[in-house]
Amino acid sequence: MPFYEHVYLARQDLSAQQVEELTTQLSGVIGQMGGKVTKNEYWGLKSLTYRIRKNRKAHMTLLNVEAPASALSEIERQERLNEDVLRYLTIRVEEHEEGPSAMMRKSDRDRDDRGGRGGFRDRDRGDRGDRGDRRPRDEAASSNGNAQAED
Repeated sequence: MPFYEHVYLARQDLSAQQVEELTTQLSGVIGQMGGKVTKNEYWGLKSLTYRIRKNRKAHMTLLNVEAPASALSEIERQERLNEDVLRYLTIRVEEHEEGPSAMMRKSDRDRDDRGGRGGFRDRDRGDRGDRGDRRPRDEAASSNGNAQAED
């Protein structure tokens, strides 16, 4: 049987429990059609790059599926009918990844990298060298605009 990765985005006003129920419903359909869900990852409520049907955020869920194409066609049909599903994407893969997906690894890495959360002020500006003395104010003014005004 072919392997698929299926991701869907659910509306932001749903609770996590409602999203889990929707995932269980989709998993049940896959099971009835002769397939199985090998991994189920809830990625959480994430901000979207642009609004989708007036939603700025969405609950994201990944399903690793081993099922015939007809099972995926059926869950995609049900997602089109369900108003709570904003978008979905199904990709056929050669084999499923072991361990957490890239989204889960990314969130773990971000927590580790933040550290002090200092921002741009913590950056080392390097050796800026001797910049020399500043010119006196009256020399600077005369060399800029006043010399042109006198002509």
